Amino acid sequence: QVQLVESGGGLVQAGGSLRLSCAASGSVFSINTMGWYRQAPGKQRELVANFISGGSTDYADSVKGRFTISRDNAKNMVYLQMNSLKPEDTAVYYCHLKMAWWARDYWGQGTQVTVSS
Repeated sequence: QVQLVESGGGLVQAGGSLRLSCAASGSVFSINTMGWYRQAPGKQRELVANFISGGSTDYADSVKGRFTISRDNAKNMVYLQMNSLKPEDTAVYYCHLKMAWWARDYWGQGTQVTVSS
């Protein structure tokens, strides 16, 4: 069993910054993929950024150049540094973990990010 806990969400003005953190605990394999998804009201959940064990990263086009994903493999933690935030970034942000392509997906409870105009 794996548990994911996010922190760092909040209310920020447009142009501001926030840093999200996610801690994984439980039966976590050393090799895994951790990332961030978000879901805005009335929208489908979408990938924001992904960090594959080994160092490769992937970003949604809408956040490239503004968001940076990083991870601490030893601690099974992943972070999302969000700069130059826009109102359209407002959403619930979810931490995600996957052990392998065939394995199940694990999700955190989500943390609210609200960007005011």
